[in-house]
Amino acid sequence: MSDIKYIGLDVHKEAIAVAVLNGSGKLIMESIIETKADSLLQFLHGLRGELHVTLEEGGWAAWLYDQLKPRVQEVLVCNPRRNALLKEGSKSDKIDARKLAELLRAGMLRPVYHGEHGLRTLRELGRTYQTISKDLIRVVNRLKALYRAWGIPCGGTQVYAQRYREQWLQKIPQVGVRRRAELFYQHLDGLRALRHQVRGEFLAESRKHKAAKLLRRIPFIGPIRAAMLIALMQTPHRFRSKRQLWTYSGLGVETHDSAQYRYVG
Repeated sequence: MSDIKYIGLDVHKEAIAVAVLNGSGKLIMESIIETKADSLLQFLHGLRGELHVTLEEGGWAAWLYDQLKPRVQEVLVCNPRRNALLKEGSKSDKIDARKLAELLRAGMLRPVYHGEHGLRTLRELGRTYQTISKDLIRVVNRLKALYRAWGIPCGGTQVYAQRYREQWLQKIPQVGVRRRAELFYQHLDGLRALRHQVRGEFLAESRKHKAAKLLRRIPFIGPIRAAMLIALMQTPHRFRSKRQLWTYSGLGVETHDSAQYRYVG
């Protein structure tokens, strides 16, 4: 027990709060270090014994996981929404780091899967494709909202087509508003071209994985959805049961019911 150490990291842009517990749960060290790989690894190098480290999922999680995994016994990236203990009592960076270490020692953290480095490129392309698609939807909605704000009905998709744009722009009487619509159209064209480029790279990367062909045999799963499933799931072996896998993938059966009981007075 004395050789095991549980380390909680509360990570921020400029600094990392570190709390170290021994096997019996006693706080033996606290520190604030710079958010740099060299600083963190140097700190861990000075600790002896079996090191178990935890930090919350966030913008720094993937980078820190890659840095720490080869050098410690365990790295657990946890789901911050499940850490109810962190919401209780006083809060500070040091206190949060200490609570994370305590939860790790008690086995009460819900892990977020990190691994499968061979899928990192596919995951990043998938995230990029999703982000650009959401941005595209926002621009489309802004365009329709602009026309409707001036009492111009614009149902359907004709309003976005390049061949009809001049006709639609002429319906806007105010020069400044018309110029705004023109800029929105330029934004739309740029996002469409970028999404087309990313889509090609995303699909090309997905073809490197055998699972893509297997997933496409399932009805209604096309190339984009198959690639996205691989990027999100990474490996089916991370799930304890098939039911968890289906639910995570959006393929599980869900039931919704209400008004099951009737009161008879």
